[in-house]
Amino acid sequence: MIDRQTVQQILDAADIVDVVSDFVNLRHRGANWVGLCPFHNDRNPSFYVSRAKGIYKCFSCGEAGSAVNFVMKHEQLSYVEALKWLARKYHIEIQERELTDEERQAQSKRESMLMLNEWACQYFEQQLHDTQQGRDVGMAYFVERGFNEAIIKEFHLGYSSDQRDALFQAATRQGFNAELLFETGLCIKDEQHGGGYDRFRGRVMFPIFDLAGKVIAFGGRTLSHDKKTAKYVNSPESVVYNKRNILYGLYQAKREISRADKCYIVEGYADVISMHQSGFKNVIASSGTALTEGHIHTIRRFTTNVTEMFDGDAAGIHAALRGVDMLLSEGFNIKVLALPPEDDPDSFARKHSATEIQQFIDENETDFIRFKANVLLGDASNDPIQRSAAIGDVVKSIAVIPNEISRSVYAQECSNLFGIEESVLIREINKCIANNREQRRKQQERDRARQQAQQAVASSGGGNSETQAQVVENTTQPVDTPVITPTPAKPQRHIKKSTDIQTQERAAIRLVVRYGMCFVCDMQYDDGSIRPTSVVEYIYSQMSLDDMKFSNPLYNRLFQIAIDTLEPFYRDLEQYNSQVEAERQQYITTALQEVNDHDMNDMDSHAMIHAMEREQKQIEARANAQAMSKLREYRAGYLMKILCSHPDDEVRQLAGEMAIEPYQLSKIHTQFATVVDEIDKLPALVEDVLYNWKNALLDTLINQMKQRMANSSPQEQPALMQELMGLYDLRRNLSQLIGVRVVNP
Repeated sequence: MIDRQTVQQILDAADIVDVVSDFVNLRHRGANWVGLCPFHNDRNPSFYVSRAKGIYKCFSCGEAGSAVNFVMKHEQLSYVEALKWLARKYHIEIQERELTDEERQAQSKRESMLMLNEWACQYFEQQLHDTQQGRDVGMAYFVERGFNEAIIKEFHLGYSSDQRDALFQAATRQGFNAELLFETGLCIKDEQHGGGYDRFRGRVMFPIFDLAGKVIAFGGRTLSHDKKTAKYVNSPESVVYNKRNILYGLYQAKREISRADKCYIVEGYADVISMHQSGFKNVIASSGTALTEGHIHTIRRFTTNVTEMFDGDAAGIHAALRGVDMLLSEGFNIKVLALPPEDDPDSFARKHSATEIQQFIDENETDFIRFKANVLLGDASNDPIQRSAAIGDVVKSIAVIPNEISRSVYAQECSNLFGIEESVLIREINKCIANNREQRRKQQERDRARQQAQQAVASSGGGNSETQAQVVENTTQPVDTPVITPTPAKPQRHIKKSTDIQTQERAAIRLVVRYGMCFVCDMQYDDGSIRPTSVVEYIYSQMSLDDMKFSNPLYNRLFQIAIDTLEPFYRDLEQYNSQVEAERQQYITTALQEVNDHDMNDMDSHAMIHAMEREQKQIEARANAQAMSKLREYRAGYLMKILCSHPDDEVRQLAGEMAIEPYQLSKIHTQFATVVDEIDKLPALVEDVLYNWKNALLDTLINQMKQRMANSSPQEQPALMQELMGLYDLRRNLSQLIGVRVVNP
């Protein structure tokens, strides 16, 4: 376990904008940062990050949380693993003991596979740099390709010995499980002799990294001239590696792609490395496979401006064209760059300087419409049939563009290029759009039918469907909530009241999450002292007086965490108070010194004294205001940060949902209207929420009593009526109390 102080140190150091920016291209918007959500196929920025609150929220898919939660979700890590990830990022030391063999085997498969891949990467690097065979064979190949030492280290290139089972033996000596070696694809099981042998033997190694910089797979290039040997061998797909979502070089390129708002797509490992070495850091590769939706979704996080750079031969040209329509349909701005026929990006980068490469790009980068038309027409521009087919192919590409204005611009360009009336092209484009829409509709119907069939099979295999429906209904019944059995005549009324209790409880727990440690009033305690009281303490005191508790067990857990946080909060607040006071005094001293250094010789002594006193008051007022603002921000964020980073998944998710506003005010609204911050009216908000909650509980009890009276005998009714009148009195007293109660802010 990581101790509380270290966890707090990690949470304090973790800048949510800095963390998320490692994976998402964020842009500043008002008080927040915004980008495309990495957790769903987001086309319009709906992912907001608040640096002040230390949280993120997607207003489309609903994902929310802190920096810890983001790392957990994005990298599929456990809570402790995410804390360690952040600790490494911010160079915070965590004392850990060496794991035993039993503990190593007990770790999650994903973590174990990542550990093994990291070890293998270091092993291959060591083989390249520290063994004679590695230097003579592997390093000689890299030098021949023109790779310098810096780029070799940046991409962690390595070498795998040609010995049959060198890695297998080394890994098992380190305590790694043989089955894990087979699952990662580093080794292959030897069915005849037992044990295993190395998949990548006799190859130079290219580690493949995910966006967080973890080694998830390898690519190996053979140095053998045997035509029967595959030139490249890649790791098979596994728990940690899905080739449909991974782009080679993106880990090294992501920051430059965000900065330049553009990326170049090439085909192979060497293409990426050579371009990076030439100074073009925003280059990535699809690793010889066609672009997939997963690839495009990943690129979209950083840019929507893409140039496909490909070999100048016929195979390279047609391979590039296959990915164009997918990129267009996702709203990308596409350009293409065909290299000379004898070159690929690797050889071209080695032959030319960075200036020459940039000049070639500027002169030859072209729009996909013009390029595709030239490629498809070729020498058959005078053949009407082939010309018609080429135009039809271009029209189909234009039809997948989601933006209507972009489609219109491309249609106009296509009209000028082919010499065809724009209206004719627009009609054909609209036909293609209609056909595409119909195909999507039919596909959705097929998918829906398949899901329904799967659900039906699951239901039939899992017991009676009516019983399952009853179980679902029962599990959604709030715990400890007064249960009302509705009569056939008035079922909706009771359902509404039960829902109202949940609404008021949610409102109360929301205040706890957002403002739990903010002070709302002064209260007298058992020891006779009167001191400021936080939202958590005040709500707890009122719940205790009226014997209330949350009916939702998750709310109860969260509230108990808040109560348990009070003691460390006041301890930390005292330390923070001392720090703020020291900063306040330092500010006053420095500011007064600057005033004293000003030339006041022209003033008489009396005027100088008054000027100094006036300046001192203004400085102290500014220092006090700054100190109060810091303390207020500290109290407001203390509990929220803990809850949004809590080990309990449900608590963390709920806190994340409640920590950020569901709506964003427009600039016009904030410019012409006075917006009162919630925290400025917190005492009234807390009182209103408690009153509404208590009132909802009384309404439920009153309705229960009415139901009992309706089903009771004449002999029971007088006693029940007495109880009902008592409930009415309670509600009336509650209304009177809320009208006179005063909370001192």
